[in-house]
Amino acid sequence: MGVKVEEAKEGRFIRYLVWGPIVVLLFIMVGVLLTREGNIEDKRLRPRIGEPARDFTYPDLNDRPVTLSSFFGDKVVLINIWATWCTSCREEMPTLQALYEKYGGEDFEILAVSIDALGKEAIIPFRKEMGLTFPMLQDISGSIQKLYGTTGVPESFVVDKMGRIAYVEVGPGDWRERKRQALIESLMKEPDHNMRGSK
Repeated sequence: MGVKVEEAKEGRFIRYLVWGPIVVLLFIMVGVLLTREGNIEDKRLRPRIGEPARDFTYPDLNDRPVTLSSFFGDKVVLINIWATWCTSCREEMPTLQALYEKYGGEDFEILAVSIDALGKEAIIPFRKEMGLTFPMLQDISGSIQKLYGTTGVPESFVVDKMGRIAYVEVGPGDWRERKRQALIESLMKEPDHNMRGSK
């Protein structure tokens, strides 16, 4: 009788040794999957063409807040997400400047949102060195990357007058190219919309 009890105890002990780690592993796997789902919800996907642009407010280089939606209704906006330490951004910037010099004004605006942690301390010398004149905003937390689901810099989003995404550029683009300029021109020709009330 005593031998059978001991054998039963040994059997239970062996089962714990075998199944215990498996159960623990299953709990860990479920935890990882739940965490991943949380991260996916936390980091939004890049907006698609036709979707509403995701609104934001960041300070300009004079620390005045600039809100994307304040341009909706009468301006095409090119959002450029970039950083001073980004080599591809440095290559793209002169083409953005050329675009701004050609179209910047009543119907078109560029909002270059820098994710530099030093903010204007890094941006102002870079801007001066590159001879850039279009508006630059400071996002020292890099929150726009999560908001727009970006995977790197630079990335650009062209927003039409209705506040919808009209074009997405992942990586550096040459904004002097005719096809890109033709897109901007066509969007600028669209009628203004009274989305903000009186100016």
